[in-house]
Amino acid sequence: MPLIRVTLLEGRSPQEVAALGAALTAAAHETLGTPVESVRVIVEETPPERWFVGGRSVAERRASPS
Repeated sequence: MPLIRVTLLEGRSPQEVAALGAALTAAAHETLGTPVESVRVIVEETPPERWFVGGRSVAERRASPS
């Protein structure tokens, strides 16, 4: 039973997240031969204030790109 965990920045639509879950499930099934019913996908969304790149939050980088 594969478990696939994905962390994304918040802001994607429910449809985009569902499409990602379906695509990852299909990829695991096609690559590993795992039954679709056995694939688990967890999508965690993180607010930009809690996602850091180079020591600055994404929210801060968006507000002041320099």
